[in-house]
Amino acid sequence: MKVNRLIFVDEKGNARSAMACALFKKMYPDLGIEALARGLVVSFGEPLNQKAEAVMAGKGLETEGFISQQLKDEEIKQGTFIFTMKESHRQRVINDYAGANETNTFVLSSFVGEELEIMDPYGGNLQVYGICLEALGSTLEELPEKLKEL
Repeated sequence: MKVNRLIFVDEKGNARSAMACALFKKMYPDLGIEALARGLVVSFGEPLNQKAEAVMAGKGLETEGFISQQLKDEEIKQGTFIFTMKESHRQRVINDYAGANETNTFVLSSFVGEELEIMDPYGGNLQVYGICLEALGSTLEELPEKLKEL
């Protein structure tokens, strides 16, 4: 299957998914794969979590103008893969979105062969957000090879 869109999903869409999306775009600008950050509970768009923004800016990641967005069914098309940060989010996406299923919706870390989910830094200090960003970066290093195996 040709992969042309990745949607990174977390609860509110303004921290882990935003970090994963920005990292992916910076790491793989020439893959020709669109990357989006989305949330499962976004009543109204919010800017980046301030601590996520700080650690992202420190790594030279794009943060300007970011507003969180709710995942929408129409975004899940042929060639779209959805990567959640934890299993409960994956199950929720599969249950709540018609286009999502077992073959296009995965826990990001599990997809690349890691055992642990991406930690939720919410409530932590800048160091915790930095650790989360580093974990996402390590996980994303494996993603292109795994996508080629599909």
